[in-house]
Amino acid sequence: MKKWLSLIALLGIAFTSQAQCAMCRATLENNFSNGDIGIAAGINAGILYLFFAPYLAVGVIGFLWYRTSKGNEQKRIFQGPSVG
Repeated sequence: MKKWLSLIALLGIAFTSQAQCAMCRATLENNFSNGDIGIAAGINAGILYLFFAPYLAVGVIGFLWYRTSKGNEQKRIFQGPSVG
């Protein structure tokens, strides 16, 4: 239970973060001072997308690996011991 709460808290913090590199920040501050705030929201969404994409890919691969290994284990159980 504690592990799930930690995971939920981590995801909640990540969704509310507004991280930017130095060049992006300078560009956005310049655009913001000129009255254009739409670019900032787009760049922040892109940064979060790039942050979560590798973790999502690893999670999907891990899930598929787990499901395949459970299926192979069930096949071995139903086939019984091999005589060799």
